[in-house]
Amino acid sequence: MSISFNQKLEDICNRKNNRLCIGLDPDMACFPTTREKNFQSLENFIKEIISETIEFCPIYKPNFAFFERYGSKGFQILEKIKEFTDDRALVIADAKRADIGNTASKYAYAILDSMGYDAITISPYMGRDSIEPFIKNKSKGAFILCLTSNPGALEIQNNNDDIIPVYQRVAKIACELNINNNIGLVVGATQSKLMSNLRDSSTGLPWLIPGVGVQGGNLETSIENSNRLGIGIVNVSRSILYAEDGSIQSIVNSALKYTKKIRSIL
Repeated sequence: MSISFNQKLEDICNRKNNRLCIGLDPDMACFPTTREKNFQSLENFIKEIISETIEFCPIYKPNFAFFERYGSKGFQILEKIKEFTDDRALVIADAKRADIGNTASKYAYAILDSMGYDAITISPYMGRDSIEPFIKNKSKGAFILCLTSNPGALEIQNNNDDIIPVYQRVAKIACELNINNNIGLVVGATQSKLMSNLRDSSTGLPWLIPGVGVQGGNLETSIENSNRLGIGIVNVSRSILYAEDGSIQSIVNSALKYTKKIRSIL
């Protein structure tokens, strides 16, 4: 009998005593002068990060846009990332896919089956029938954009004219659809004032929390709110990938620093 994605997420986070998700958002323009700026170097960069942090990091999240920009060569790297982990960590495809059901099913198959990713980020804007194709396989997860970290998010997600905020509607739909225990929410760390209400209404769904680091989200508030009733994983990208001199050792040191902070809060 297959294990649900949310159970796998909880198991690996508890086993590694960590809630860190390293965001793989590589930009060759930010590489140190000691690293060549070509596709083999880009692939090696991703592989080295995973190899050097996988003992303590439970989740990785490649942002598809940073690879898709290179066309087929970028996709070749995306197709290898799951292999790099050797099933010792979960990998979330930050692809933010959304479409009508028939098209969504093709997106789901492409990323979760063909490419083998453990989970994917999706947009709920087109309604529950656009979400359902991503959650049919209970061993694969879907993190639904709910309360995001960007400055303009609240214009739609928590508009003052709404009787029931959109982010609360999204949480309600996610809870109703979570019959396979494989749905989570994307909740920005910059939205700390709304986290407590959302935690109460999301009935233990796991959270994927971007916005800590360069965007200024509060790590302690994010961990305390998200792990009160469920599992909350904190995504950190640029503050790890481009730490100090950009060397692998600096990257590892930064990931360990965040890990230590997370463990002290749990």
